[in-house]
This record gives sequence, C-alpha cells and structure tokens, in this order.
Amino acid sequence: MTVNMTKGQAINLQKNDGGSLSAVRMGLGWQAAPRRGLFGSRTREIDLDASAVLFADKQPVDVVFFRHLVSDDGSVRHTGDNLVGGVGQGGDDEAVLVDLQRVPVHIDQIVFTVNSFTGQTFQEVQNAFCRLVDETNGQELARYTLAGGGQYTAQIMAKVHRAGSGWQMTALGSPANGRTFQDLMPAILPHL
Repeated sequence: MTVNMTKGQAINLQKNDGGSLSAVRMGLGWQAAPRRGLFGSRTREIDLDASAVLFADKQPVDVVFFRHLVSDDGSVRHTGDNLVGGVGQGGDDEAVLVDLQRVPVHIDQIVFTVNSFTGQTFQEVQNAFCRLVDETNGQELARYTLAGGGQYTAQIMAKVHRAGSGWQMTALGSPANGRTFQDLMPAILPHL
C-alpha cells in the first residue's frame, strides 16, 4: 500500500512483518508540460536530474548524480541520466538505489534532490513525482507528487535518515533554484 506523502510528512521504513527494509529505490518521473504556441500545443524537452547527497553529522561526504553514478562505498547507485523525461509514461525516468544495509554507520542522512539542468522552471514540468520503492519486491512504499509548478528550477524532494536502529523517510518538497546539486547545498542545509 502506497502512502501519498505531503510536504514535511515522515514515514518509518519498516516492512509489514516488522522487519527493516534492506534496499530502496528513490524514483523520479516527469513530463514536459505542453505549451501553447502559434501552431498549437507542443512540448520542449526538459532534463531533470536526480541526485542523492550523503551526510554525516550535517556535513556532505559523498554524492551520487549523473556524473558520479556510484557512492565511494558502493551503497548508493544512480541508474543513469535521462535527458528528456516521460519515457516511462508514468514510470521512473531516473532512479537512485540505496542498499540501506551497506550504508556506512557514519552516514546519517541521504537527501534526494531534483534540478532542471537545462534551466527551465517547474512551470514547464507536469506529472513530476518522487517515490520510494522496496527494491527487494518492487512494492511502492511512498510517493511525493510535485504539484503547482513554480518559478524555481529545483526541488529538495525528500530525505532518508536514521531513526534508532532503522530508517525513516521525510518528504521535504522544498523549492529551490539551481542547475546542479552543488547549487542546492545552501537550500539543503536547513533540512538536516
């Protein structure tokens, strides 16, 4: 059963049988919104990029994105860059896989961001979402839908963070501006 998350909502990442999740996928999907023009509606390709920034005690220690597809310790992996979105027609256009059991103990938070590498605002994007999937069985656990467009070029989507002996996910949904995860660092820090 999927939890449709709202901004700021947190969910515990426990399985129905009480066990802990071992591997999750943070999926990102989007489509270019049709624009009205002189000759009817058309769309323009939009290159959104998913990134995962790994933090230890509020300090960034590693990042996984389209130019660094695997974390240095191997616990987080990006599936590859999608330059146009909408390919899966509702499926994940980009994904970041996290092996929670392999994440080093000093890593306490992983923040997921999405940014428009080509600089279009989210007013030009439709059907954008971020979802968390149990990678062992493909079950969707949580979904955060990006609604309302906006004059910003990035979104701090969610974070997965340690909670006792397990993990918890918090939907952040915080708009920001920037073309890369580096541009977003000042906007990420208040969410740690």
